[in-house]
Amino acid sequence: MATMNSRSKGCRGELEWRDVLRARGYAAERGQQRAGGAESPDVAHDIPGVHFEVKRVEALRFREAVAQAERDCGNRMPVIAHRWNHGEWYVILRARDFFALLERDETDMDISV
Repeated sequence: MATMNSRSKGCRGELEWRDVLRARGYAAERGQQRAGGAESPDVAHDIPGVHFEVKRVEALRFREAVAQAERDCGNRMPVIAHRWNHGEWYVILRARDFFALLERDETDMDISV
């Protein structure tokens, strides 16, 4: 039963993050959940160079989430979108990616590092 609840909560989290992206004007759909990887993201979207790993859990297992995001991102920037019950969404990314975003030319839409 716990596995079913966990999967259901994961699905709800992916749908919630999809809705957050849509509210900001991005095209987004829940991804095809196969075996993980760049071909089956949690949320498929039109933000260039970004791979989202969505975690809707009370206690984020940070190292495991980072490892999964990095394993599945392909050549895109791994980004973890996380929310716990009754909390707001947080976006977690590598420091080098954060600074690349801050320092990029606003006309340059390629944010992969």
